[in-house]
Amino acid sequence: MNPHTPDLRVRLGALELQNPVLTASGTFGYGEEVADLVDLSKLGAIVCKTVTRLPRAGNAPPRTCETPAGMMNAIGLQNVGLAAFKRDKLPFLRDSGTKLIVNIAGDSSEDFAALCADLNDEEGIDALELNISCPNVAHGLDFATDPIQTEAVVKACRAATPRPLFVKLSPNVTDIAVIARAAQEGGADALSVCNTFVGFAIDTRTRRPRLSNGTGGLSGPAIRPLALRAVWRCAQNVQIPIIGIGGIATANDALEFLIAGASAVQVGTATFVRPNAALEVIEGIGEYLSQHEIASVRELTGSLQA
Repeated sequence: MNPHTPDLRVRLGALELQNPVLTASGTFGYGEEVADLVDLSKLGAIVCKTVTRLPRAGNAPPRTCETPAGMMNAIGLQNVGLAAFKRDKLPFLRDSGTKLIVNIAGDSSEDFAALCADLNDEEGIDALELNISCPNVAHGLDFATDPIQTEAVVKACRAATPRPLFVKLSPNVTDIAVIARAAQEGGADALSVCNTFVGFAIDTRTRRPRLSNGTGGLSGPAIRPLALRAVWRCAQNVQIPIIGIGGIATANDALEFLIAGASAVQVGTATFVRPNAALEVIEGIGEYLSQHEIASVRELTGSLQA
């Protein structure tokens, strides 16, 4: 490595990434949808769309709507299911040239653990992200509002797989630090902070909700200060790495999350407008490090000044 080239490598538990910028689950599909537009091999990792044991049709449309400085979605975890994922999606993902983190969701601790176990023999999976915090389903998947349930799910998964476990937390709680500590106690290797904020929008022409589900998950730049606070709060209360998520659209946005305590970030909603947003963030982080003569991006994590 050129001594004048900043080192962008980061570690999330036992997993080393070539840079700290990942895609956010649900915004990049299974990779193949954007492969003609984005050089996937330059990403720190791909976090694929959530996988459940059985295929899910998701919620009825309309399932997305634009909001000031963001969007809301109530997709409802539509996905092809585990069998089709392994057969049809995983071969492409394992050959994408970067690390693969498979996001999974279950209806119970046992279901989560079984999904982990079922993926143990599959090559090319570098880590699992436990989606215990989806707000857009009818029942059963938002474990991240309760520390006891959070710890139980993570413990079950930890017993079922040797792979690194990243736990995606919900911001829709009174104190996210309590949930973060529970996930750490359960055996999480890193925390993904955070999922979308529950919101509501009305079409004044029809006087009906703009989403068929009623509520939806708010994402995009509108939530960035709130997500940043969640990362900062978690960083003060756990000793495991944090992956910052929420409204990151530029390198400067990502730098805020790193300085607040994140070791890596995920770019999501911005990719709907600019498919190469994550690559632009990677480039911008490198430029910042060079300009400030910082040798490694790891020096930024938690470097907030009093």
